[in-house]
Amino acid sequence: MNQISPMAYVHPEAKMGDNNIIGPYCFIDKNTVIGNNNKLYNSVTIHTGARIGDGNEFFPGASISTKPQDLKYKDEDTICEIGNNNSIRENVTISRGTASKDKTVVGNNNLLMESMHIAHDCEIGSGCIIGNATKFGGEVIVHDNAIISSTVLCHQFCNIGSYVMIQGGCRFSQDIPPFIIAGKEPTRYCGINIVGLRRRGFCNEIIETIHDTYRTIYANGIIKDGIQEARAKYPGVKEVEYICSFIENSKRGIIR
Repeated sequence: MNQISPMAYVHPEAKMGDNNIIGPYCFIDKNTVIGNNNKLYNSVTIHTGARIGDGNEFFPGASISTKPQDLKYKDEDTICEIGNNNSIRENVTISRGTASKDKTVVGNNNLLMESMHIAHDCEIGSGCIIGNATKFGGEVIVHDNAIISSTVLCHQFCNIGSYVMIQGGCRFSQDIPPFIIAGKEPTRYCGINIVGLRRRGFCNEIIETIHDTYRTIYANGIIKDGIQEARAKYPGVKEVEYICSFIENSKRGIIR
């Protein structure tokens, strides 16, 4: 049974599962689907096109599936998909998709801190921590288990790899490859995220392999040659292949 405050508004066409708590002054629009065991504190807005899973917490002022801040958007029918067990803190804004990709996606078990923004058509993985007031432009991709600190500005179309740590206050317009620390001004490679990798269960041998892979790639004057050398040194190592494939597929180039 859902607990819906008499001071909340739920559109009669909204679809809702069971055991949800909808606090006062929340607004849930039409063409929305909400799963089970979600908690919406006061003053949360769920706009049209939201598709929300189970066990999420939405704190006051969160605004989900907002109209994209993209002048090319012409009210096409798009969605914003939120997975399970996310903590979405105060005043977080997440836009729905545009005709480009049709949807914005946030995975599972993420912590999205106060006042951060996810623009249209972004794809956020699972297990990520994204700090206060960080802003993602449109069509940004964030892989699983990334940690992005507060007040980070990420240009549209950037790709952020798994297990990265991005220092607070960074701004960048190139891709951040996996397993590294990115920081300083301008944003650049600052070594391997050793502490984060150990906390996630990576053994010392794999951490050293990752470290040597980046030494090999960055030390080579031509990145393509560095990738070839790294693959030859560590054939079949999935972490090395992930790094090499990420860099090869980068459309904006990687930070150096």
